[in-house]
Amino acid sequence: MTTKIKPQQNTMFKKEVTEGLTSFPKYLSSKYFYDKKGDKLFQDIMDMPSYYLTGCEFEIILNNTSVIGELIRDRKNGLDLIELGAGDGKKTKVLLKYMDENDFNFVYKPIDISENAVELLSNNLAQEMPTLNVDAEVGEYFEVLERLKGFNKRKKVIMVLGSNIGNLPHPKAIDFLTKLKDTMLPDDLLFMGFDQKKNPQTILEAYNDESGITEAFNKNILTRINREFDGNFEIENFKHWEVYDPETGTAKSFLVATKEMKVTIEKLQLKLNFDQWETIHTEISQKYDDKIVSWLAEEAGLEIETFFADDKGYYKNYVFRKA
Repeated sequence: MTTKIKPQQNTMFKKEVTEGLTSFPKYLSSKYFYDKKGDKLFQDIMDMPSYYLTGCEFEIILNNTSVIGELIRDRKNGLDLIELGAGDGKKTKVLLKYMDENDFNFVYKPIDISENAVELLSNNLAQEMPTLNVDAEVGEYFEVLERLKGFNKRKKVIMVLGSNIGNLPHPKAIDFLTKLKDTMLPDDLLFMGFDQKKNPQTILEAYNDESGITEAFNKNILTRINREFDGNFEIENFKHWEVYDPETGTAKSFLVATKEMKVTIEKLQLKLNFDQWETIHTEISQKYDDKIVSWLAEEAGLEIETFFADDKGYYKNYVFRKA
């Protein structure tokens, strides 16, 4: 097993925090929720009964392991299995185990923005599947996409699980899918999870648990800004608020200032004023149906090969090829 962990750049974080907090309305990107504490909080979220996404996708992979495995197999030259946003790899391990035990010739390349997550996953896999060829990397989707074009000697399968595509509004999702398509050859596959539209209450409860784990996860970005950039956010004076619009299928998360505040972020040379009830938009989680996914694929130059769903129809994993 080889592991390549590149030091995470703080430059983008600085740039995006500055841009987001000096905009009107203010916003921050959910990708910066993740550090050691954020990773742990997200694992706690995935264990919550109300957060159905993880269980549904796990069920899909568990119930279709051999079908998915044989769909992606290349007996002649082998393949590169590249996972964007690998996290703790819990769901992927089911497939990796099948591939490892059934003589697949492949390299598994997990990529994640969290250095902590990549390190933990690499160490876990070294213990659980010591014969597995793992080439891990810390990085952001968009910086990795350019390098994916270099994987052109044999079949590659790109995986994006957890409905991570849902963090992007449709125009950005089309841009992301187009960039993925541009890295693909005719035999390559894209295996991607999309959370489906459903009872609005079910969706709201997934992102607004009473125990406050999701709130702590959202607020972790303020904790990081305080720690890494010498900020003085009074975190207890922000309230987490979730809304879901069933018409557009968009769930949105906000941090709302419960009082007027002045915030200084020394290392970014920022002085910020917050009015009472002013918001920081932190995350979107887009929900889909077959029509929307077909439209996104078509716009990006992809076609749907097949899909897998959980028993409730809450969640689907689609397999795409280059059109």
